Amino acid sequence: MEKSTVKDWMSHLVVFVDPETTVYEALHIMRHRYATSLIVEKTADNPNYGIVTSINIVDKIVAQGNDPTKTRVRDIMATPVITVDASMLITECAAKMKDHRIHHLPVADDKGNIIGMIAAMDLLLVAEAMGTNFRDRSLT
Repeated sequence: MEKSTVKDWMSHLVVFVDPETTVYEALHIMRHRYATSLIVEKTADNPNYGIVTSINIVDKIVAQGNDPTKTRVRDIMATPVITVDASMLITECAAKMKDHRIHHLPVADDKGNIIGMIAAMDLLLVAEAMGTNFRDRSLT
């Protein structure tokens, strides 16, 4: 099997939102950007990145009956985020997702800035490519 890295499979599209954004506004952004996660920006009041995923919204808004127009993303985000390096082997990345039971991993550079995203859906393409021993790179 080829030594495939996170960089080979990650999405360079990362959608950032302010921590004060309402969940309702975040949902609008997610729907229009076809995103299943948003990175919550660092601010003076929010010194670490956060992440809001579709699962967070289901668990903390829908299942609990909370009003998305009155709830801020800072109230439901996971923080600090678990990140991976772009040079990490994709198999190690998948193991990290499994170990932490998460479906989205931001990719960070050596300064800790988020430069990409790898999601469980991306790993389905990896699994498919593994079936051809990575000969069919048209899957990416």
